[in-house]
Amino acid sequence: MHQLPFLRYSILVGLAIIICLSSCQDSNGNFSKNDVEHAQQLIGVSFSKQALDTIYPYLERNRTGYDSLRNHPIPIEVMPAIRFDPIPHGFKIRPQALPPIWTVADSIALPRNRDDLAFYSIPELASLIKHRQLSAVELTEFFLQRIKKHDSILQATITITEEMALKQARKMDEELENGTYRGILHGIPYGVKDLLAVEGYKTTWGAAPYKDQELAITATVVEKLQAAGGVLIAKLVSGALARGDVWFGGKTKNPWDITEGASGSSAGSGAATSAGLVPFAIGTETLGSITSPSTKTGITGLRPTYGQVSRHGVMPLSWSMDKVGPMARSAEDCAIVYSIIKGYDTKDLTTTDYPFGLDLEKDFRSLRVGYLKEDIESDTTKHCDNLQLAIAKFKSMGVALKEVALPEDLPFNSFDIILRSEAGAFFDELVRSGSVDEMVEQDQKSRANSLRQSRFIPAVEYIQANRQRQRMMQKINALLQDFDVIISPTFGNRQLVITNLTGHPVISIPTGLDYEKHPTSITLVGNLYDEASILLLAKAFQDQTLFDEMHPEGY
Repeated sequence: MHQLPFLRYSILVGLAIIICLSSCQDSNGNFSKNDVEHAQQLIGVSFSKQALDTIYPYLERNRTGYDSLRNHPIPIEVMPAIRFDPIPHGFKIRPQALPPIWTVADSIALPRNRDDLAFYSIPELASLIKHRQLSAVELTEFFLQRIKKHDSILQATITITEEMALKQARKMDEELENGTYRGILHGIPYGVKDLLAVEGYKTTWGAAPYKDQELAITATVVEKLQAAGGVLIAKLVSGALARGDVWFGGKTKNPWDITEGASGSSAGSGAATSAGLVPFAIGTETLGSITSPSTKTGITGLRPTYGQVSRHGVMPLSWSMDKVGPMARSAEDCAIVYSIIKGYDTKDLTTTDYPFGLDLEKDFRSLRVGYLKEDIESDTTKHCDNLQLAIAKFKSMGVALKEVALPEDLPFNSFDIILRSEAGAFFDELVRSGSVDEMVEQDQKSRANSLRQSRFIPAVEYIQANRQRQRMMQKINALLQDFDVIISPTFGNRQLVITNLTGHPVISIPTGLDYEKHPTSITLVGNLYDEASILLLAKAFQDQTLFDEMHPEGY
């Protein structure tokens, strides 16, 4: 079966009746039959008095079991015994080309204005490094200085990993001097969202209760990037426990308009990449945390298929929904990084090893492309017509577009139950200890409040939501099986919720500025494990437009 509840969560949470009883105890920790009767109202059930009499001793036994479970701490890296599988019935993986081989040109020159390096692409920076026009140490110091210059305003960085970065950069220069070249990321600086653990440095998760936390592990994604020659220079802001752009040290700003936040929760990754503080960054997404800040800050964000990138060493928010992906200036840069970080990891049993074949020479016009015509035409975000103009551009490029529509006969408003339930399970100790009260934001929409209320979600409703999720997976697979790509608004429709729950890959690409000079985007949705198609079409669009080359003034 593809959709099953997480066993640990089901045991811990049980019925909402039981959860309510935890807060309806007398001074001895007991609860009454009257408490049980009142608790029914929380979940919309009504049992007879006789039934309640028979339930009561059962609930007492359950409560004893909960107390027993809580006496056995669970290490943060332990996942539930039952895992999410995004593959629907009848699914067939699309054939892939051979894995991409990234070539490095020898014709890139240093800019007259050294500050222009901040917005060079990965291939351009790689050329300067490989052909010794610039050392890895020089490039690392350049970006470190940019962080120190601009971060007091942007608040995009939590920790600068300067000592480790310079050590890695010197090693890359020494290897190159001795004839060893690790590949296109050799000597290229980057940053990671501070949900990813790096041994020797704090991993704060952006939240006050964890601001001094150090984990004795390094995330698999970081290990892969380091092995490829990348130079980690900063741990970038995550909104507190992967929510929004507010963290324990302030609010991450949007480089295009510092009166606004950068959106969340990969706020630091978006702001730092947009402002040229790093050439690329790693973000995570559960329900919009790569696509939202990428849109807000005018960069390109790739959210891969669920399970294609390891989450070992990454803070869990929702075990069945979390994804890790690159945030960069272009689709090509995202493809480069993705090709390095993807793949099976023995430390994350949800990972897969399906191939990634991207042929950039393939004719993008051969792709079967659908578009959500009604959603795009009805989008009036800030009264801007950039989405319609983007569709017109695809058509002028020779892309044959077919109108499609998302299914409507599903209870979309219920699916947040899955995220909130799983987050509540992981942060159970934070809530029960009262440390959740230390978080900066405490309003109705805060992560702190979301975690508290998760204790009142019945396990039965969590399972029912997953059953509906299975229906959704089948419907979306039926919709996508005749297409390679579907073009959608990034926001304002159900696409964001649907694809995060089904695990499909998407890429958010910039489409210019609205009337307030803020970036806009459009999203390309692909079939499971077919990042290649959306990357190919995104790159074709960016080759014929200049939106991905725009960057905020003053940086």
